[in-house]
Amino acid sequence: MADNQNSEDEARERENRMEEGSSSTTVGFYALPEGCISNIISLTSPQDACRSLVVSSEFRSAADSDAVWERFLPSDYRDILSRSASAVDFPSKKDLYFHLCDHPILIDDGQKSFALERRSGKKCFMIATNELSIVWGSTPQYWAWRFHPESRFSEVAELLEVCWLEVHGKIETRMLSPRTIYGAYLVFKLAENRRGLDILPAELSVRFAGTEGGDVRSVYLDPQSPRQPYHRNRMTFSQLLRRRFSLLRPPMLEGRQEAQYPQERQDGWLEIEMGEFFNDRGEDGEVEMNLMEVKGGHWKCGLIIQGIEIRPKQIK
Repeated sequence: MADNQNSEDEARERENRMEEGSSSTTVGFYALPEGCISNIISLTSPQDACRSLVVSSEFRSAADSDAVWERFLPSDYRDILSRSASAVDFPSKKDLYFHLCDHPILIDDGQKSFALERRSGKKCFMIATNELSIVWGSTPQYWAWRFHPESRFSEVAELLEVCWLEVHGKIETRMLSPRTIYGAYLVFKLAENRRGLDILPAELSVRFAGTEGGDVRSVYLDPQSPRQPYHRNRMTFSQLLRRRFSLLRPPMLEGRQEAQYPQERQDGWLEIEMGEFFNDRGEDGEVEMNLMEVKGGHWKCGLIIQGIEIRPKQIK
């Protein structure tokens, strides 16, 4: 009995020592200098830093510090900001970070916009239409360059009428965040009098320069395109009239529900994914983004292009 009692006393004493050690460890962590806590938080993520604000007043002060948010900003952010048309100045690095998340800034003489992805701090860019290569783009009969009140850029490109739709863009991989999966998105609107964009799917692709092939996506630029396939011998009377009096229109394709359709953005524009890539090319790579609809030979109009956006993809 005495032996059992002694064993129980020893066990309780060990538990008490463990609890005291755990308590002293916790107190010791809070006793760390603020700079040390800031350094630890800076090794996490912007999302984790925001969560740590509610832990304690010590954590709040450390998590709000410039030392933390400087690490979350891109290493070349000063160079990027120096290319802005207007001064970008904020009282803290945290304020600067969230401003860049919510308010893209124009850089490179207004030909690109720069922003940050909120959760990760990775870089996002949009390339203006002035920086894109558009076949027949300099011919006023086919394309018009004009101001649009809802565009972040000074001009957009509006398709007046072409039968050969071809647009190319490119971006150097050194501008982007390394080791990151990016998606490229065509950002556009459609005019009320649009025509010919609902007949055949356009082909979108993204690939590294100097490589062949790559994933080619079939997309319908007009979200009101019919989403159910039908055969020629099942055309309605109105469809037969349209075919009879629009001889340049090619036959509608079967299986069109397999193509992608645009989605509306928060800023009111439409976007459709052109493709994705993993940025592992370092300083020397270049990514090419392409839009083509050249197979039908029919006339198209009413496409208003703001640009191509390249941003990190959300990993689900």
